[in-house]
Amino acid sequence: MKKLSLALFALLFAFGLSAQQLDQNAIGEIRNSLKMDAYTKGMQNALSNNDINNLAKNLENINEDDHNFTYRVDVKGITNQQKSGRCWLFTSLNLFRPKAMEVFNLNSFEFSQNYLYFWDLFEKANLYLNNMIETADKPIDDRYVQWYLRSPIDDGGMWSSFANLVDKYGMIPKEAMTETHSSDNTRDMVKFINLKLKEDGIRLREAAANGAKPKELQAKRTEMMKEVYRMLVLNLGVPPTEFTWRYEDKNKTVSDYQTYTPMQFKEQVLGDVQVKDYVMLMNDPTRPFNVHYEIDNYRNVEEGVNWHYVNLANRAIKAMAVESIKNNEAIYASCDVGQQLDRKYGILDVDNFDYESVYGVTFGMNKAERIQTGASGSSHGMALIAVDLDKNGNTTKWQFENSWGTEAGHKGYLTFTDEWFDEFMFRIVIHKKFVTPEVLKIYETEATLLPPWDWMF
Repeated sequence: MKKLSLALFALLFAFGLSAQQLDQNAIGEIRNSLKMDAYTKGMQNALSNNDINNLAKNLENINEDDHNFTYRVDVKGITNQQKSGRCWLFTSLNLFRPKAMEVFNLNSFEFSQNYLYFWDLFEKANLYLNNMIETADKPIDDRYVQWYLRSPIDDGGMWSSFANLVDKYGMIPKEAMTETHSSDNTRDMVKFINLKLKEDGIRLREAAANGAKPKELQAKRTEMMKEVYRMLVLNLGVPPTEFTWRYEDKNKTVSDYQTYTPMQFKEQVLGDVQVKDYVMLMNDPTRPFNVHYEIDNYRNVEEGVNWHYVNLANRAIKAMAVESIKNNEAIYASCDVGQQLDRKYGILDVDNFDYESVYGVTFGMNKAERIQTGASGSSHGMALIAVDLDKNGNTTKWQFENSWGTEAGHKGYLTFTDEWFDEFMFRIVIHKKFVTPEVLKIYETEATLLPPWDWMF
């Protein structure tokens, strides 16, 4: 095989198919290919002095008022994640706000995002330190070691991250652990905790190299976690083990004070609803459909579940999403929100912006190619709450409940076309009662394991 490869290389070289240097002749040919005609000169002046989105906006595609839907979930208002990457956490909690408002007969309600965020970072730090101990015998340039060192903790997450946290730590109302400047503006806090954790990882590797026993390494890990806990408390506050809460209901009746643990509060709100009963469905055209996949070591809690899902064609995903929305149940969804987003009108449409006409080039990659090259991927989680159907029952457009505040998009909501769904929607999480038996059967099979650096993640 090696001899064949060398022979093939020699043959390609002989026919002039080797890598070409940019010599002066090549540069001259490229330079002369550009004709500075009136249009090109005008576009150069326009593009060098303006936001490209203002130039590329397709005026034929503006539709300020088209935010009506055949079916829409009864949602309870817009939240705001501020300058943080906690969209997955806001979206997950928002799915259960109507349930809490029903239980307590409230006009409005929010869960504490800060409470679960605290434990998310805490658990991620523990998982990272455990991973550094388990890979201490590998060289520092090992791909797994470098993956762990790259970002010990971060704001990111997905439904399984939420499920792991809720099952272990419960839920509390926002008043029991409010937002802080650091939870609203997470960059600096995460930066310094990561700085400390990277140092801790190196120290654990050094201790292991010097013959430290497993019990000694775990003792060091515990001391390191104490420092992480201190840093989190200073930034986010102390997460309560129990809290006292009362509320004013729709009838203006103020309840008595009642003391809860976070697990008791979760159980009262959710009742018989179990977060483990929700199923993730993915659309990744780079891999075979109708297969159960799992991402290796992609979780936030040591004993929790990894990210896993069934890969499906969009047609199947849409059908199940429609059933959930028809039954007044919002859906966790994740997409590439920055693609073709008209922020002013709150519309996502593949024809919103004509960048090809601005540059005079084509952008021809399909969804699979964009995923494989990193040109597109899931970047933001929101609740999928509405769908519009034509007279034949075909889906035409959808709507997200976002967590960027009421000033973003259309009063906090984003409407997107069915074509945009096909190109830039990546996954939903839906209750299993809306999932077909065939897909549930796939979900119960042993998953195909993918590495954490897979291009989709």
